[in-house]
Amino acid sequence: MSSPLFSPSATREQLIRAVLPGLLLATLTLLLGFGLGVVFGLNEEAITSRLAATAAQAPPAVYHGDAAMVQSVLAKSWTYMQRSHLHAGALGTTAVALTVVVVLIGVRDTLARLVSVALGLGGLGYALFWVLAGARAPALGSTGAAKESLAWLAIPSSGLVVAGTLSVAVLLVLRYLDHPSRPS
Repeated sequence: MSSPLFSPSATREQLIRAVLPGLLLATLTLLLGFGLGVVFGLNEEAITSRLAATAAQAPPAVYHGDAAMVQSVLAKSWTYMQRSHLHAGALGTTAVALTVVVVLIGVRDTLARLVSVALGLGGLGYALFWVLAGARAPALGSTGAAKESLAWLAIPSSGLVVAGTLSVAVLLVLRYLDHPSRPS
């Protein structure tokens, strides 16, 4: 008996067409990662100077005159921005790879699109979360406050990536059980 999750009659073209929105989002995530790498490589000093200027413009109550606190927040802010670059590359690549798996195992087009979009959108959102948190922290005086202010982006984005990845794992198991290997 065939599972309703898989489409034995769908062509590769139909399945590929179904996952194009997710693949586009994954590709945009990869481009974000590459773009951040180029921008960071060419402008590290300008970016870190801008972060320092933002911290200097913060109200006195934010840092209470604590220079060590300022330096700590600035260092972590730059780390968060770099983390965005790394997450974009990893999550974009993961979204493409898992989308290909979904196509290869013949998941029905609507479910394939849903999983692919979850992976692509989640990866893009989560990578953006890190660069935005890094940019916001100096004005807020805390990377924790910056992350908290962007929870609306981080939680759903990371949830989409985890849900998409878990979905692919479940689909792989179901596909295996649907068509077990038979001895020849």
